[in-house]
Amino acid sequence: MDLGEGIRKAMARLSRATIIDAKTIKEFDKELQKTLISSDVDVSLVLKLTSSIEQKALKSNPPPGITPHDYITDIVYNELVSFMGKSYEPEMKPRRILLMGLYGSGKTTTAAKLAKYYQDRGLSAGLICCDVTRPSAYEQLETLASQANVAFFGIKGESNAAKIVKQGLEALKGKQVIICDTSGRNSINEELIDELKEINKEFKPDDTILVLSADIGQVAGRLASEFGDAVGITGLIITKMDGSGKGGGALSAANAADAKVMFIGIGEKLSEIEPYNSERFIGSLLGMPDIANLLEKVQNAITAENINPEEVEVQKLNFESFYAQLKALNRMGPLKSVFGMLGASDMPKDVIEKGEEKLVKYKVIISSMTKAERLDEHILHQDGRIRRIALGSGTSEKEVRELLSDFAKMKKSFNMLKNDRNMKRFMSKFSG
Repeated sequence: MDLGEGIRKAMARLSRATIIDAKTIKEFDKELQKTLISSDVDVSLVLKLTSSIEQKALKSNPPPGITPHDYITDIVYNELVSFMGKSYEPEMKPRRILLMGLYGSGKTTTAAKLAKYYQDRGLSAGLICCDVTRPSAYEQLETLASQANVAFFGIKGESNAAKIVKQGLEALKGKQVIICDTSGRNSINEELIDELKEINKEFKPDDTILVLSADIGQVAGRLASEFGDAVGITGLIITKMDGSGKGGGALSAANAADAKVMFIGIGEKLSEIEPYNSERFIGSLLGMPDIANLLEKVQNAITAENINPEEVEVQKLNFESFYAQLKALNRMGPLKSVFGMLGASDMPKDVIEKGEEKLVKYKVIISSMTKAERLDEHILHQDGRIRRIALGSGTSEKEVRELLSDFAKMKKSFNMLKNDRNMKRFMSKFSG
């Protein structure tokens, strides 16, 4: 069971309680403690958190019109937000960023993600490869820079990292954001510290960021303190937040060590990095919808696929617009994360997997349709069309008919919803 699932189950038990008294709160605290400790959150921090929740829940009363359950949920939400640290808002201005980290932290991929993040927001970016110890580090960063469409500099075979920095700054002089990727080690040692100090002296960074993997859990706090004492850090980037049950341990430990979390990595794609937002993170753990994040991802997906925003408007739903929606959805990441933003984090795994398989099949079938067929689904029932589409897509006639049936149901549902005032407001944002 991951951290979010455990917290949501504890909250669900609380919501089923007919009376919320001291006994109910203590039982909830025990469930929360069990979940957090199993997710590698430090025991002393867990006890401090649950003690605070218990005191606030029992020593105050809900405001008029607020149910006890909603009041307790609000207390838990606010305490967890504080527990996981402050949110970060990146400044969109020229800067130099030095990345540090141990082997396996995802530092090199993070460098490319960060460069793409800033460049996508209007700041030209470049990468300097100063990883002089790991085989193929040069090739990896060069490839990632190409994929992110950002500038790259490195000197293959050069062992003097400070020399690379000096020439790299000259080569990337016109870039507004320059990110330096450095060597890692299995653990922090004198050789690594000396190398980082030399790079730091030459590079003169605005931000010195330690990259840590979420799966290290509460060790994040100790590493942040060690790197901070040895080299000095301005903040952290926590990677692999999409798959680690120990992400909460890493975040809470970092907060306890007064280390600011600046960004989190939420997937393998270069676009899957975002500024750390504790409210959004806790909201996802509690299963709260995150429509703002969903809309942002929709807009980014539409831009990336060069889709006309009008094509995804519900009022114009046909196979042409549905195909555009499928392409945008594919850009937004796994269905699990999309359901999570909708507040449906506990959707059964087999349902999600079947859904993803069906969406892939839908795209293949629609791509075998003519332009006229995409714009008017009614002509698909003419003789021979279904058979031709099945042959062209490598599917069966039965599967094509299933798509037509599902699409008809979908269109009926959309037609019922499109006159709803709240849905109109949502769709106007959705289509930009």
